[in-house]
Amino acid sequence: MTKDRNGFWEWMKALLIALFFVFIIRTFLLTPIVVEGASMMPTLQDQNRMVVSIIGEPKRFDIVVFHASENTDYIKRVIGLPGDRIEYKDDTLFVNGKAYKEPYLDKYKREIVTGPLTENFKLEETAVGSATVPKGYLFVMGDNRRKSKDSRHIGAIPIDKVLGTTKMVYYPIKEIKIIGK
Repeated sequence: MTKDRNGFWEWMKALLIALFFVFIIRTFLLTPIVVEGASMMPTLQDQNRMVVSIIGEPKRFDIVVFHASENTDYIKRVIGLPGDRIEYKDDTLFVNGKAYKEPYLDKYKREIVTGPLTENFKLEETAVGSATVPKGYLFVMGDNRRKSKDSRHIGAIPIDKVLGTTKMVYYPIKEIKIIGK
């Protein structure tokens, strides 16, 4: 009887320790998220499930998840960091006057029959309303530029509203992938 009781308590301790580690990892390191909508196509599809890393500061071209409102989270790509001047001209991104390639958009650009994927704009012509990304904020855009509600419409995103970055789709199984820049 004592041997059975000791075995039971050993299993309970192991289970509690495992639950504790799951809680710590989920709360402080990683959390799952479901992609909703088409704003990140073709990189991400509606209903993809991803893992969000809560640690580290977002960098240019990272995909971030942030609180857009109290009940809504958005997933977008970081285009501008604090102090950056952003401009799109002839479907090319310019940051602080330097042209950047966006290879993650190449597939979509090839599929478009008419016009550019990203319309021309300067940062001050967007909802941000200033020539540079404000200190403590990010300028984010969806990869599906024609159908994305992003910083062009809702303004710069406070860095403290960012939940984390994401690079891995884990579901559906046939779409498992690590997302590069």
